Amino acid sequence: MNTYNSLQVLIFFGTLFLLVKPLGLYMAAVYQNERLTPVERFLYRLSGIDPQAEMTWKTYAVAMLVLNVLGLMVVYLLQRLQGILPLNPQGLGAVSPDSAWNTAVSFASNTNWQGYGGETTMSYLTQMLGMTVQNFVSAATGMAVLVALIRGIVRHTTKEIGNFWVDMTRSVLYILLPLSLVLALALVSQGVVQTFSDYKSVTSLQSGETQLIAVGPAASQVAIKQLGTNGGGFFNVNSAHPLENPTPFSNFLEMLSILLIPAALCYTYGKMVGDTRQGWALLAVMTIIFVALLGVTVWAEQGGNPLFVKLGIDQTQSATNPGGNMEGKEARFGIVNSALWATATTAASNGSVNAMHDSFMPLGGLAPMWLMQLGEIIYGGVGSGLYGMLAFVIIAVFVSGLMVGRTPEYLGKKIEAYEMKMASIIILIPVMVVLIGTAVALMTEAGRATIFNPSAHGFSEVLYAFSSAGNNNGSAFAGLGANTPFYNIALGVAMFIARYWLAIPVLAIAGSLANKKKVPASAGTLPTHTPLFIAWVIGVIIIVGALSFLPALALGPIVEHLMIFG
Repeated sequence: MNTYNSLQVLIFFGTLFLLVKPLGLYMAAVYQNERLTPVERFLYRLSGIDPQAEMTWKTYAVAMLVLNVLGLMVVYLLQRLQGILPLNPQGLGAVSPDSAWNTAVSFASNTNWQGYGGETTMSYLTQMLGMTVQNFVSAATGMAVLVALIRGIVRHTTKEIGNFWVDMTRSVLYILLPLSLVLALALVSQGVVQTFSDYKSVTSLQSGETQLIAVGPAASQVAIKQLGTNGGGFFNVNSAHPLENPTPFSNFLEMLSILLIPAALCYTYGKMVGDTRQGWALLAVMTIIFVALLGVTVWAEQGGNPLFVKLGIDQTQSATNPGGNMEGKEARFGIVNSALWATATTAASNGSVNAMHDSFMPLGGLAPMWLMQLGEIIYGGVGSGLYGMLAFVIIAVFVSGLMVGRTPEYLGKKIEAYEMKMASIIILIPVMVVLIGTAVALMTEAGRATIFNPSAHGFSEVLYAFSSAGNNNGSAFAGLGANTPFYNIALGVAMFIARYWLAIPVLAIAGSLANKKKVPASAGTLPTHTPLFIAWVIGVIIIVGALSFLPALALGPIVEHLMIFG
């Protein structure tokens, strides 16, 4: 990387970390405030909710599932009935049952996997009332579950972990909605389209032929899709579309938005548990792994493709983008911004793309794939990334306690067999979903029928698809034909399991910890904010990730790399 590209990365991280503390402090104040505003009182009264009624973890889980299943049903029905519903200027018909199921699960689970082209499939009403609303609800669900877990850590000798409806309302009303409004206005100023008018018919300057330009209320959906780590694009080519991401500044704002809330929630966590060093330590773990894999992606892409050299293709670009693999990338963003977006969107549970991941070099694609396979904990989804990271912390604390012969403790709570079982479920379920799903797809005729690339790369495409669905990401190696009944159903099941079979064990841990007594720190208590503990957690994450996915990665991107460079 030259100085120009290095400066872009430094500005990005500098801006992100400058915003972590103020936003994290604000979010902690939102969740810890016991007063109700007039708007809140009105909403609770309208909904028949008693905001003072606390919930056990089981009641909290039931409320979460009820809301999310209802949201899933609404999105499904909107797609199936959109042909007779208003706000459909292009007269788009009903979506097929399997695709509607896949999309409904996708948006309810904060995955936003898309097997369809947005501008050719979904009406304005479906995009707004279905997708955009679920972008808020699914993001707020992850934040609510995280807050419940934090209360479980902080509280003692109680079975109550808060009120799901209050946590949801506050997440949307005071965090997601204001930030989305500000970002949407900023994006509109850069040229992101926001309109209810019909698609525009224009005459091409090059060929003189008529071309239909898709428009719509995109800016509002783009804002919450990035801030809520949802990622679903209003247009088919997502954040590479010039009406969804038109300028370098809009690109910077959207990339920043992907990691903003997940990073700031680390400080929120530290503030709510009464020790901000804990939050900074977790943020350090995330950042170290992220920067290392970003470096791999940039190195792989800037190294170029030796097969192009043999064909006499010049891979030198310009003074600001000196050489490398530009296949599938926007010239206005270049390699570094494409690599930064790819690692950010897969580190977070986002899935939006400004370049074709399928066109990355084998190791350039391996790094984003592995970020997902680690469990979407390196920043991760809003809320879900941090509670996934805390599962790894619980395992790290437990193993270290066994090594020194002491009962493991974390922030004054003993980590016992029950917490370890739940943490193991949180870590192993995505692994099973990804590997079993990939195996089934490769063993069945329906799964192999739409693998259009041969050999190792075709395998990588299937592995990436299930890594994305099984970790609620939503990005894809798009060379795979995934909009088929087999993949729509299989990936939909993967997304559903990956979201809710993880959130429920997290709430179970919250309930168990809340019921425990507070244990005073002693000389033998393991400090969980030191550089040694940060290194230990990183080691646990990498070991688990390597043991789980190294054989599969060896069959895909690693073999492909050896084939190209051998």
